[in-house]
Amino acid sequence: MSVSILLFVALLIFGIYAFSKLKNKPVEKFPKNWHPLLLEHVHFYRDLSEADQKLFQKRMMLFLSEVTIEAVEIKLEELDTILIAASAVIPVFGFKEWHYKNLSGIILYPNNFNGDLEFDHEGESKVISGLVGSGRFEKQMILSKRALYHGFENDTDKSNTPVHEFVHLIDKLDGETDGVPERLLQRQYITPWLKLMHEEMEAIQNNDSDIRPYGATNEAEFFAVASEYFFERPDLFKKKHPELYDLLVRCFQQDRAT
Repeated sequence: MSVSILLFVALLIFGIYAFSKLKNKPVEKFPKNWHPLLLEHVHFYRDLSEADQKLFQKRMMLFLSEVTIEAVEIKLEELDTILIAASAVIPVFGFKEWHYKNLSGIILYPNNFNGDLEFDHEGESKVISGLVGSGRFEKQMILSKRALYHGFENDTDKSNTPVHEFVHLIDKLDGETDGVPERLLQRQYITPWLKLMHEEMEAIQNNDSDIRPYGATNEAEFFAVASEYFFERPDLFKKKHPELYDLLVRCFQQDRAT
């Protein structure tokens, strides 16, 4: 049996297990020892007021009551869970209530992986650090632990893989992962968003933008990459891309610039 088939069977079993495990799962109390860990590792949380930190904590625990997290060939550590839950809350913190209805389980790999979801070999093909599943992997997210930690270790690189993948889930809520968050942006802002997005993608291709090159891959990746920048370096993003910044403020209902 091929590796890809084995992985498919494993993920199918995991999906069934996750669904049964989550049924009637209670929202647990926020562990007190998580607060200093969040302060140390998550600058988004660190910048919040005390009241908003309390709200952030509740949102994390609600998310963890609705999604199962499992690790493959590594032990799932407390900080893994904290960083994944924080990544889920960050892009939707501006909304009073949010449920990732298109996500049931997250699988944490030790490292990057390839298109066949293999991570236990060397090679140039092992370049994927995060993936939102579709088709047979619907409602599943796969993350590299290495990328998960890197997203929070560097506050200046405008990049955060787990936030990127959760933005893809948000984008997918209207049925398509197409870079147009129709569930979030009011209709009158869709056309301006498309115009600015395509102009900036062209600027990236011409090496005339500080948005990282992966954003020019397609519209969905542009939305996710620009969103990483928006949450990682809001002041700089507002300075460099004021119109894009304003539209993302409307999209996420958050104004993160100082």
